[in-house]
Amino acid sequence: MGFDGSAAAGTLEVTTALERLDLLADPVAESVRGLGDDRIGVAEIDPDLADTAAFCEKYGSPLELSANCVVVAGKRAGEVRRAACVVLATTRADVNGVVKRRLDVRKASFAAMDEAVMLTGMEYGGITPFGLPEGWPILVDPRVVEAGAVVVGSGLRRSKIITPADVLPELPHAEVLEDLAR
Repeated sequence: MGFDGSAAAGTLEVTTALERLDLLADPVAESVRGLGDDRIGVAEIDPDLADTAAFCEKYGSPLELSANCVVVAGKRAGEVRRAACVVLATTRADVNGVVKRRLDVRKASFAAMDEAVMLTGMEYGGITPFGLPEGWPILVDPRVVEAGAVVVGSGLRRSKIITPADVLPELPHAEVLEDLAR
């Protein structure tokens, strides 16, 4: 890999994601292949430890370098508007403040698990900003970008992506949104 993501990776053995697309959900693999960035890494993990707290404890990855990606939805004039929010594990997305205003909806909430899984083509607990449906805004908290390197989902529970944080705002439809997280 072309960058040092060891602080985020903890004890994980990281390989360039382009060489291990089999460790990524199909839409994620397509996204990573399209980016062609060999700095994006992937590591296999125990799928029973995919949830953030358990993952960080087992693999020595600091919570402040682990980013969660959550799917949020709201309605306006009968139209469902969705977005993905990427925030550090030490924070929470301001869904009914900043996100609600950004989506221009009356009320925003986390998408139901089965809906998020179906729409993204990713496993619950592995949803990532890579490979999301076309047109979805990807809202990134500035603290994620400032982290340098972060761990995010791979679309599968059995692996994690370790990536330079500056890759995330470059994803299609991504935007760094001030005050996204509290």
